[in-house]
Amino acid sequence: MGSSLKIIVENTVKNRINPAGHLIFEEDNKFNLKVAGFIAHRIAFNQQRTFSRFIIRLSVVATIISVMVMIVTLALANGFQEAVSQKIFSFWGHIRVQEKQPGKAIISEEIPISQDAGLEKTIAAFPGVKSIHPFATRYALLKTKDEIEGALVKGLDSSYDFEHLKDFIKAGGPIRFTDSLFSRDLLLSDYTASRMQLKPGDSLIIYFLKPGEQPSPKKVHVAGIYKTGIEEYDRLFAIGDIRLIRRLNQWNEDQVGGYEVFINDYRETDTLTKQLHDMDSFPATWDAISVRKISPNIFDWLNMQDNTRNVLIGFMVAVAVINLITCLLILVLERVRMIGILKSLGATDWTVQLIFLRHSLIITLTGILTGTGLALLLLWIQQQTGFIKLKEEAYYLSTAAVKINWIEVVIVCAGTLLISFLIMLIPSLLVRKIQPVKAIRFR
Repeated sequence: MGSSLKIIVENTVKNRINPAGHLIFEEDNKFNLKVAGFIAHRIAFNQQRTFSRFIIRLSVVATIISVMVMIVTLALANGFQEAVSQKIFSFWGHIRVQEKQPGKAIISEEIPISQDAGLEKTIAAFPGVKSIHPFATRYALLKTKDEIEGALVKGLDSSYDFEHLKDFIKAGGPIRFTDSLFSRDLLLSDYTASRMQLKPGDSLIIYFLKPGEQPSPKKVHVAGIYKTGIEEYDRLFAIGDIRLIRRLNQWNEDQVGGYEVFINDYRETDTLTKQLHDMDSFPATWDAISVRKISPNIFDWLNMQDNTRNVLIGFMVAVAVINLITCLLILVLERVRMIGILKSLGATDWTVQLIFLRHSLIITLTGILTGTGLALLLLWIQQQTGFIKLKEEAYYLSTAAVKINWIEVVIVCAGTLLISFLIMLIPSLLVRKIQPVKAIRFR
């Protein structure tokens, strides 16, 4: 075995034997690296059926699985949080501006405020704001010949961009605003339409309720049917013309329940809410409310997903670390005789360590690159086919959403490589304690 190793090294780099017959390892770092790399590759790609070969393959597979799980977990968690958040933001906007209502539920009929064209322009031009739209709500009863359901009708005007609701509309279309007193179109939720056995184009009677007043019936038509997948919204809301609500509430033409403000980056919601409220032109009796306060239970639940994600990633890191330590220990123990022969030929401790570090690097890089490729392929298939299904009643989504953050992918790969390299140093230090004479006799 000693002569074969000597021949391998001689064939790798010529003229490296000193007068005493020892190979010169310590005098040239490039030489040491070249020899270490050559031997590491011979060990790594050895076709002989040995126990270490099985361990190497097992280590590569474990690294692949760890990297895959971390990347897929991050992409699915990001996609899930963003998709559910965007559903809420699309339905409500990011910020609600309305009259202060101490002690009153946020989702309820509003105290009317007068539209302020100057303030609207100021808010619309505010950095980060995308658009602003007036709205108003009022409780009502929806009635057909055989069925009756309650609803909170949310009134919008013709300036509203129904692109926000486009993904929710499952049948029919948005409200068609006309030049008449008000549009008789109504958007019903899939839940309400199913219970009342209605479809787009059907007619029904709507009764608006107010304490101390007689119900005021109006005939309306189903323009479309929407479904957000958020049960508390789908059970409660219908969407109509704000002019109908003004008429029933006997409001002036410039009165609204409030404004919905849409912004460019949902992560800036809380910051922009405070900045809008602190504007000098913002009325003292008005309030700017982050939509996160409308559904705090949903956002708290979404934030809890971070903890689940972090725990899972922690387990995967632990698996990868334990796997690499075990793999290296087995490789070192199996190659004790080789270590002894290399040292007897003049190899330094660092040169022998480099062999195992290069070997471990091959294992780690193979696992990282393969795991990343497989993870991205799996995520792409999910984006194209949506084969991972979810129970919408529980998760607000029918299919798992994907959002790949390339910075996180790079961090996972670089972090795995860094942690693996640090872990590699621990077993490789055993090389320093191996004595050539004892190692050659080792069985």
